[in-house]
Amino acid sequence: MKQVFLIALTCFYSLTIFCQNDSITSLDEVILLQEFIKKKAVGITTSSSVEITDLEQYSPIDFASGLNEISGLYVLSGALNTNRITIRGVGARTPFGTDKLRMYFNGIPVTNGTGVSTIEAYDFENMGRIEVVKGPKGTSLGANLGGVILLNTKPPEVGSTFLNNTFTIGSFDLIKDNLSFRHSEKNFNLNLSYNHLQTNGFRQNNSFDRNGFLLTSSVKIYPKGKLDFLVNYIDYTAGIPSSINQTDFSEDPRRAAANWLAARGFETNKYTLTGLSHSHFFNSNLKTTNSIFYTYLDHYEPRPFNILDEFTNGFGFRSLTEGKFFNGSFTIGGELYRDEYNWQTFINQFRDNDGNGSLQGAQLSDNNEFRSQLNLFGTYTYQLSPKFTLQAGLAFNQTKFDFRDSFNEGEENTSARRDFDPIVLPSLGLEYRIKKGQLYANIGRGFSNPGLEETLTPDGVINPYIEQEKGVNYEFGGRFLLFKNTLNLSMAAYQMNITDLLVAQRIDEDQFIGRNAGETKHQGIELDLRYRQKIAEKWMLIPRLSYSYSNHSFVDFVDGENDFSGNDLAGVPRHRINSGIALRKGKAFVFNLTHQFVDNILLNDANTLSSEAFTIFNLSTRYNTSISNNLKLGINFGLNNLFNTNYAQSVLINAVGFGGAEPRYFYPGNARNYFAGLRLNYIF
Repeated sequence: MKQVFLIALTCFYSLTIFCQNDSITSLDEVILLQEFIKKKAVGITTSSSVEITDLEQYSPIDFASGLNEISGLYVLSGALNTNRITIRGVGARTPFGTDKLRMYFNGIPVTNGTGVSTIEAYDFENMGRIEVVKGPKGTSLGANLGGVILLNTKPPEVGSTFLNNTFTIGSFDLIKDNLSFRHSEKNFNLNLSYNHLQTNGFRQNNSFDRNGFLLTSSVKIYPKGKLDFLVNYIDYTAGIPSSINQTDFSEDPRRAAANWLAARGFETNKYTLTGLSHSHFFNSNLKTTNSIFYTYLDHYEPRPFNILDEFTNGFGFRSLTEGKFFNGSFTIGGELYRDEYNWQTFINQFRDNDGNGSLQGAQLSDNNEFRSQLNLFGTYTYQLSPKFTLQAGLAFNQTKFDFRDSFNEGEENTSARRDFDPIVLPSLGLEYRIKKGQLYANIGRGFSNPGLEETLTPDGVINPYIEQEKGVNYEFGGRFLLFKNTLNLSMAAYQMNITDLLVAQRIDEDQFIGRNAGETKHQGIELDLRYRQKIAEKWMLIPRLSYSYSNHSFVDFVDGENDFSGNDLAGVPRHRINSGIALRKGKAFVFNLTHQFVDNILLNDANTLSSEAFTIFNLSTRYNTSISNNLKLGINFGLNNLFNTNYAQSVLINAVGFGGAEPRYFYPGNARNYFAGLRLNYIF
């Protein structure tokens, strides 16, 4: 029945696209606002993005659905604090968290020294655009195999000063508030934002409580120079229900894993990001921007197997110079990042705590890791003819890890150092412009650093043989503006060959080891459609559709006595469809119906187990009006998971059951739930 409904829905969108009239549509003002956020991908490097209007279709805590509109990208979200982002299958084997890509916030790199990015450290109500470069073609933004995610806050509106408050309530005792003050004039702008979020969550031990503060400001300090400031602070405490087995998932997906529930496992995080950027415009053809930044993370996490207490200090410098040279344009620069990661573990005595949850016991370890990365890069874009453009890029990476054991002495001390070989990463792109769009092709080499667990042996010593993953990505595609500029069509086909594949092998409940296990081949097709049809005075119908086909497999992978060569890569749905239709009347009213289909996901390398495919529908509506010349009112309402589907919103690959227990593969998605919000905007 679900498949029939899906086909009917897709056919409806197709008919809507092609049943058009002769009118030429115009964009609403709220969409024009996006143009002030300049594309960050350099030159002809292709990228995809979601805008304010895309994010506003969903609950303000459901950033995963907004990002999942991008073909080729999939967010597996086990909870608000448990997210794993994969791009074209890269990162699908990571047990927890997001790695193998690079993330920037307003131009400041926020990926730590081992390549881990924490997207839940940001309030998405502050975002204006999220831009994604898929694959290792964004040379000036790090040539990571997964690509780049660029988070950009809402742009200034010159000549305006206003106070905005958005208050949201919803299922599972959800309360969220975002209060912001914004002032902008010709040579100065300031944005201050405070946000609060609390919810008990759908599952047991699933509460989340967060407070955050954001400051962004830009000031022109002399005719050719300006300073940009950034401070982002997040403080949250979140329960951890963890993954559950097939029996619990089928009988009652609200259950938490028994051991995590008994320990009342949770995590607390205090995260600070500060950045200062100076831009100097030498002339209309030459600009340089230099940024310094500092990050701090204080993390405490009682788990059933131990208690982790850690903090990370990170700092860095980024320089970017852009200009024109010999009838072409160039970008050259570098990025240095260093951090100090300190972590201790303790016995968790929750079993002896009379049912009161975790209790810190004796110390088990005390470790420090000093990590540094140097990235140098340059691109040159040259227009060979009025229609034909070439872009060449070259990046260089040097990564070093220095691990220090401050707990053990003598022969038991596991201190060690690992300097990875320097790696050179070239790229080449071509673009050919046609009457209604452009065709493009690119080839680029990328890499991924091993994570912390992957660098260590079971004895806690840095593995001297572990290597970085390396790969080459080939891509061909096109972008077209058709039917009197009412239909945006994008399509891409790619193949990425990855060698020295990093495999995290679970050897205990709390212990993984990494090794280079072979080679994978990632092939896929991506399609994105967005259409705008004027159906009456001020009324617009806006259907969209994105489709991802993923054919990812092991070329060479032998694990002990098991030869998995030729098997499909676990953790990636082969087919994924994300679609929606919006009915909009100017800026006053919008109704959205969104849909997501995710194919079954293989759960192990043997390809013998998989999750079930699922289809989810959400709806939302938003109404805006003016109470006076200075005061505007907005109300919104949404209903998620309309048909109350029991589905796995995230999965754990190659889960192992310990002590005779069933393996815990599944993170259930939320049951049917609602949200409702009120927005007040006062213009001074």
